[in-house]
Amino acid sequence: MPRRAANNPRQVRSKTCGCKLCLTAYPPESHGERKPRRDCLGAWQARYRDPTGRQTAKNFTIAKGGKAAAEAFLDEVRTAVRQRTYRDPDRGKITVTKWWDEWWDVEQKKVATTTRNRKLGLWTKYIRPKWGDWRLLDLEYMALQKWLTHELKGWETQKKTKEILVALLDAAIKDGERITTNPAAHLEVTATRQTKHPDDAKPPTAEQYALIHAALPVYYQRVFRDFAYETGMRPGEVAGARRHCLDEEERVLYIKEILVFDSGRLLRQERPKTEAGYRAVPLTPTAWDAVQWMIEHWKPARTRSAVGDGTALHVEELLFRGPRGAALNINNLRRPWRKACDQAGVSRKVVNPETGQPEWWPRPYEYRHDVTSRLHHQGVKEVDAQRFLGQKRGAKVTWIYTHESEGAREAVRAALTSTGGAGSGLRAVE
Repeated sequence: MPRRAANNPRQVRSKTCGCKLCLTAYPPESHGERKPRRDCLGAWQARYRDPTGRQTAKNFTIAKGGKAAAEAFLDEVRTAVRQRTYRDPDRGKITVTKWWDEWWDVEQKKVATTTRNRKLGLWTKYIRPKWGDWRLLDLEYMALQKWLTHELKGWETQKKTKEILVALLDAAIKDGERITTNPAAHLEVTATRQTKHPDDAKPPTAEQYALIHAALPVYYQRVFRDFAYETGMRPGEVAGARRHCLDEEERVLYIKEILVFDSGRLLRQERPKTEAGYRAVPLTPTAWDAVQWMIEHWKPARTRSAVGDGTALHVEELLFRGPRGAALNINNLRRPWRKACDQAGVSRKVVNPETGQPEWWPRPYEYRHDVTSRLHHQGVKEVDAQRFLGQKRGAKVTWIYTHESEGAREAVRAALTSTGGAGSGLRAVE
């Protein structure tokens, strides 16, 4: 082990001091006349090596304790280095934007395309304009909380933004303790969570669906009425279905990948929305006929191209396509659907209270609500419905996708107004 330097801490020569050593280092003829003095006014410099072996120094002026402060600092730092608790204070001086660039380079590889774009959008719109130029060590809890409360509208926006901040600053702690504590860890979401009335979340009735399907172009009736309405598959799953995923003997379609939009560009995603999305969807006779019609019309190839093979979608393998042969996407699905809903007199425009953006009801996604309710009313077990829909949480199948059956309200009204013989009606109990 190298011997510790005998002149550590040492005094640094000063251009304003008039002691003998400072006058020698900075002669009067080149640095101006100074009054001679015996004691030096220069700062005391404490030198040390960090855990990587890099030599670092810190100066202490006479006003800030001089030699005594430098020696105390050296004792503290040497102990921290020896006990592996040392933290370089300069590492926390990195700006939030620069740290985001380092963190995001890895983080974006962990999540799906839609999740990545949502996080990047929150960073670009909310976090970077406010905190991008701040240093990590200058962030404080109360400033973050006031910003979250007063400048971010909507429960979902506050919640997701907080999650990004917590993860970003947690990574700074793990990376050699750029900061010692996470000021975002205890942020509270203060916005009120908006919930829809059950009637607003219900899917269209069978009569409304019949009107919508009748207004659709004949080609899209195959896609919506004959297939999506029968399977409850997500639009991206329908668009991404390929010939090699079809088991013609069992009449089952395996969900293995989806098509998603990424900044206006359609691409393949090698996994569904969640791991529960990997599943086998049994096809009804109507859905099977729709698949056979598409196979006869487009003659999709049975090849199995790899996801990530350049940027090619390999449209020649897709079971379902647009009328002109292009891959299905949110635009060429939404246009005919919304037009048919308008013609059927079913459309309803609702403004989201959190975002202020208009939303249209119904959406093709409402098929999942309808299919779940039909399965529930037919007595299909919840766990089976969950697997069929590719839902990760069973509670979502029960509380979000399942709706009351037709005639349920009349049945309840009849039960409550029953005035038959003893024991036939409802009675109060203590």
